[in-house]
Amino acid sequence: MALISAALDRIKPSPTLAMTSRVLDLKAKGVDVIGLSAGEPDFDTPDFIKDAAIEAIRAGKTKYTNVDGTAELKAAIAGKFKRDNELDYAANQISVNVGGKHTLFNALVATIDVGDEVIIPAPYWVSYPDIVNFAGGTPIFVKAGADRNYKIDAAQLEAAITPKTKWLILNSPSNPSGAAYAEAELKALGEVLLRNPQVWVMADDMYEHIVYDDFKFTTIAQVCPALYERTLTVNGCSKAYAMTGWRIGFAGGPVPIIKAMAKLQSQSTSNPCSIAQAAATAGLNGPQDFLIERNIAFKRRRDLVVRMLNEIEGFHCPTPEGAFYVYPDVSGVIGKKTPKGEVIATDTNLIDYLLDEGRVAAVNGAAFGLEPAFRISYATSEAILTEACTRIQQAVAALK
Repeated sequence: MALISAALDRIKPSPTLAMTSRVLDLKAKGVDVIGLSAGEPDFDTPDFIKDAAIEAIRAGKTKYTNVDGTAELKAAIAGKFKRDNELDYAANQISVNVGGKHTLFNALVATIDVGDEVIIPAPYWVSYPDIVNFAGGTPIFVKAGADRNYKIDAAQLEAAITPKTKWLILNSPSNPSGAAYAEAELKALGEVLLRNPQVWVMADDMYEHIVYDDFKFTTIAQVCPALYERTLTVNGCSKAYAMTGWRIGFAGGPVPIIKAMAKLQSQSTSNPCSIAQAAATAGLNGPQDFLIERNIAFKRRRDLVVRMLNEIEGFHCPTPEGAFYVYPDVSGVIGKKTPKGEVIATDTNLIDYLLDEGRVAAVNGAAFGLEPAFRISYATSEAILTEACTRIQQAVAALK
């Protein structure tokens, strides 16, 4: 009798966390390595949010809460959806979870049966297919490369849908590419979905507030109201509010899904941390002006990294509309050799080379389902980014 379950055998450890561990190990040994693999903002949680957490501790708000969120936080989330997305959700349509990953996990595990298919545009966030596999479903990948600015179109979606399709996961702005769907693009996808009523939509909007230039963020239930009853709109506090460690994710959607998620959560984590919920309530209800200031900084970093990577022969780095990642296509360097004579046959080889010789850590494109490419997080200072990109330029220039 096997000790480890078959369900667990269907998943693998997170590649992004694995690279972060490698970076920490090297730094512990005194190696001068620049880590650009972690997907978290370098900004601190705003003081007014931290103050709300301290106040909650002192007020004794340290007990169990409702399984899927306090009434206060659900009200704040409902206000956020109305304010930012023109969506109306009642308290029984909102789920609060231990981070955005937990939200996605609950929703997929609560709804997927063996044989169900889930359409996942590639490149994708690393956890999507593993959660689907864990739940017993089948990930169906639809690839959109740099030539498509990493976005699928209506024809691709139509071709991927079958009678077994249960969900479409739509992440905009995207991790890992930063690509974001404009309103017209969402409407075109929505028309396909309206013709296929068996398909539910999971809108992962975690990077909603991190967008640049003249891009206007919209979510699919907002631009296609007829899909409201088939859409789970997922968001959280981790990225925009720099609250990755606080672990608060949430979703708005149809009552049956929200109830099913609460049922699953009642037998796993129970409620999210009461103090983190108080902090999230303050964050959603409080001043939002700091988001603008931080986006200005992120945009400068984006422009710097895109420019320096596009100066490298063999690299093609589209300019992302949002998030804090770039995803350069590196087709032009595949097949080259390192100074030691080793062939760069894959983007994994390239990432290992950049770490060993350039002392820069990124995440290979294979982890995100579209290669050859890699992901860089530019959620760090311009000085560090300049040094990192210079090291990458020098390392790639040494390839023959």
